[in-house]
Amino acid sequence: MNLPNLISLARLLSVPLLVWAILAAKMELAFWLFVAAGISDAVDGFIAKHFGATSALGKYLDPLADKALLLGVYVTLGNAGYLPTWLVILVVFREVIIIGGAILILMLTEEAKIETLRISKINTAAQILLAAVILAIAAMELKEGELPWMQVYIAWGLTYLVAVTTFLSGAGYIVKWGRKAESMEDSP
Repeated sequence: MNLPNLISLARLLSVPLLVWAILAAKMELAFWLFVAAGISDAVDGFIAKHFGATSALGKYLDPLADKALLLGVYVTLGNAGYLPTWLVILVVFREVIIIGGAILILMLTEEAKIETLRISKINTAAQILLAAVILAIAAMELKEGELPWMQVYIAWGLTYLVAVTTFLSGAGYIVKWGRKAESMEDSP
């Protein structure tokens, strides 16, 4: 196992600790764990690309760690009342669509490569930013009514940006995979 894979594995194993920190209302710890996870994602990607340390395992482990991290944080922040339930459901449902569609396409085509849509990259960045903002606000022990108006509007705006990009990303994958399935049916 190479260094980028060890970093990805550490990020994956940090998810239960991060979930516990949120549930135990240790929001400053949760914020810094989330920041460390984000930095580790950048570091493992940099090492893999610039030092030729890519691997077949890393192609699956890195996105698995990223999905586990974001889903763990979103579900837990929703459970703790920091994110609206409807947004958590939307984010989780998108991941189910992506994972289920990828498995289906893999079973039908034996092709494991999944090209990430541009809107999905925007969505992931927005999800990360919203989680970081919510964790930072919670770490400062500020309640919504006590927040300066700018923080309220930033969190509100990011919530709706995540909702829109999550919907568009999920719809984009449904269309993409629907076309792929349709073209497979048309093939002899």
